Amino acid sequence: MAIASFTGNANPYGGGDPYADYRTADFPFTQYANLAARELGAGVIAANDEFFAQRENLLISEAAHFDPEDFGHKGKVMDGWETRRRRGVSATRPWPTPEDHDWALVRLGAPGVIRGIVVDTAHFRGNMPQAVSVEATNWEGALAPTPEELQGDAVKWTTIVPRTPVGGHAANGFEVTAEQRFTHLRVNQHPDGGIARLRVYGEVLPDPKWLAALGSFDVVALENGGSVQDASNRFYSPPTNTINPGRSRKMDDGWETARRRDNGNDWIRYQLVADSEIRAVEIDTAYLKGNSAGWASLSVKTGEEGEWTEFLPRTRLQPDTNHRFVLDTPAVGTHVRIDIFPDGGFSRLRLYGSLTEAGAAALTARHQELGG
Repeated sequence: MAIASFTGNANPYGGGDPYADYRTADFPFTQYANLAARELGAGVIAANDEFFAQRENLLISEAAHFDPEDFGHKGKVMDGWETRRRRGVSATRPWPTPEDHDWALVRLGAPGVIRGIVVDTAHFRGNMPQAVSVEATNWEGALAPTPEELQGDAVKWTTIVPRTPVGGHAANGFEVTAEQRFTHLRVNQHPDGGIARLRVYGEVLPDPKWLAALGSFDVVALENGGSVQDASNRFYSPPTNTINPGRSRKMDDGWETARRRDNGNDWIRYQLVADSEIRAVEIDTAYLKGNSAGWASLSVKTGEEGEWTEFLPRTRLQPDTNHRFVLDTPAVGTHVRIDIFPDGGFSRLRLYGSLTEAGAAALTARHQELGG
């Protein structure tokens, strides 16, 4: 699938809806989790310049806001990361050199394999960078690195997005093909300018030693390497919300489907971190009060071609309630499906257990293969 690309300025804001002329496209990688989500613990740990707008804005989960009347002591207040205009060295050479650029260091919330990146320049219409590039590294130290350590000569950076022209007021998407595990990014804008949001889509690859030390943990949690494979409906909110860290904070922080007008039911299919033994379950309907699922059941299978086996029969759910179930017999497999009846939603699914011997071996092999 070809990815649409945008270059050059967008038209100056002319009033009305600031997103009316926003340029975007469908990207083939957005079904993956955002590894740079603040909810996962991501952060922008350093930048060489943030004169006009703070670097931390890059990872805000909401779309960038624009207020045409909002000016501060340094100029227009922008909801993004914006650096000052670069200058040359003299009156005879007033222009920045081709090598001049600004940078920001980003710690991913969960280490993983990156499948695609979106550099969003929403509302930066004539003040976006001319081009961007992105480098990535896998930090192997026991402690979180300082910005100075990340910029040391011993750190190996891999270019995952080469220097590429971008457009203003646009979602600039880049597919990433590097089959490696990464923990940090260096986002470069050439030579200067502003970026509203950064999204880093990929697959979480946890540290097997950490999971082994935990013993029992949530084997479907996004931060532990679980993922959503598919869902019957994504009308109101994405199913990935159900495996996000922490408790839901509001209604749209869970999964809610459109109202069914047939005799079917809705469902989500998950892939666990690896082959696992599940011993306890939580299904939370927090903040879903008049629209929670009426009933739910859970099934497990091993491998893509395995047969589904029900391990939690169809059970009544209450609105705005956390439901806990201890299984009489552990459920073992690599995939889990939740069916809700007839529709509605829930906020979180937790599957507590541990990796089987085969699951632990498979995860360790993949971790080593991808540079962990």
